[in-house]
Amino acid sequence: MTQAQDIPTWCAAFQLKLMAALDAAWKTIEAATDPAVIRQARDKVKAVGELAAMARKVALIVPTPRGKPPLAETAAAGLHAAQGVANVSAMIMASRPAAAPVAAPVAAQAEHARRALDKLKGGRRGRL
Repeated sequence: MTQAQDIPTWCAAFQLKLMAALDAAWKTIEAATDPAVIRQARDKVKAVGELAAMARKVALIVPTPRGKPPLAETAAAGLHAAQGVANVSAMIMASRPAAAPVAAPVAAQAEHARRALDKLKGGRRGRL
């Protein structure tokens, strides 16, 4: 039985065996003229493909090593992300015009929202 820590080694060795079997089947197909031999080689290739698919599934089962990341790497990643957000916000602020009035659009949005709410309530009569 293959132990969990040996699975990557097993997968590499198994992949080499599968590639050798594919090469042998390919040579058989190239050299053969008999349709029965070619069909048998194709069946062998199909079986090799199915084995390769199962080997990939087994390789995915291997648990990844877990552990807490070192504090310095985590802090550096957080700092890098914060600097990126700061750079983006600085670029947005730089792209805005300096004397843009902000109060007028907010008041217009509030009036629009109030009217929409009145429509949902059924107008000014207060029906729900």
